[in-house]
Amino acid sequence: MVDPHTHGSPQLSIVIPAHNEAGRILPYLRQIIDYCEGQRRSYELLVVDDGSTDGTSLVVGRLAQVHSTVQLLRLPTCHGKGAAVRYGMQSAVGCLQLFADADGATPIQELARLEKALAGGADLAIGSRALAARLPNFVVHARVYRSVLGSLFNAAVRQGGIKDIADTQCGFKLFRRMVAQELFAYASIDGFGFDLELLYLAQQRGYRIAEVPVNWSDQPGSKVRVLRDGFAMLRELAVIRRNDQQGRYRLPSFSPELMHADRFRMPAS
Repeated sequence: MVDPHTHGSPQLSIVIPAHNEAGRILPYLRQIIDYCEGQRRSYELLVVDDGSTDGTSLVVGRLAQVHSTVQLLRLPTCHGKGAAVRYGMQSAVGCLQLFADADGATPIQELARLEKALAGGADLAIGSRALAARLPNFVVHARVYRSVLGSLFNAAVRQGGIKDIADTQCGFKLFRRMVAQELFAYASIDGFGFDLELLYLAQQRGYRIAEVPVNWSDQPGSKVRVLRDGFAMLRELAVIRRNDQQGRYRLPSFSPELMHADRFRMPAS
């Protein structure tokens, strides 16, 4: 499962997009560090600060002083979650590459389920709250109105061309390195609809997608506004289909955020 061209790279890259997450990001980052170091695996943890106006960069930067596996990547202004994830994934060098939400709604221990799917032959594995909610051995804590609106959203997505996926929006997705490189090179959606674009591209290219039930718990302080962002994502799905019809996915996209981002470096003492 390891790409021979990634010799010397970490086994795992974990990308966390963050916008104004100073108050809640540290517990999840520490959970990730404890998990990876407990497994004695090589990894890198990339936090992409998407133009935060709070102390997100300061909090993550202090953690990076203590743990060399943590890197802070900063975008000077807020470009959107899709842009932040894209920049992080294009900067990652791990043989396997995961992106996860900063709030820790999906425990990092669920990574083992996604890795099992890749070991079984999948090219990418995506966490699914919808599948988990149907099974007795999983816990999904979600507000009722979000679940109802989420079901309606996913029905609209299936009509829009992304088939056979019950939950497109769970922020916990794992890729083989070469698959991530291709998909994110062609991706261009900056908003929350970036998941739709990735899955649309993956299906168009014939990649094997494994949808995997995961434990998930809704966290206070969510940045997603269900109605407004749901409609925005459906508009982005229309853009995705138009991009495909116009042939824009035949050539890699230009990622403007890569021209302005910087990596955190501690000043010399």
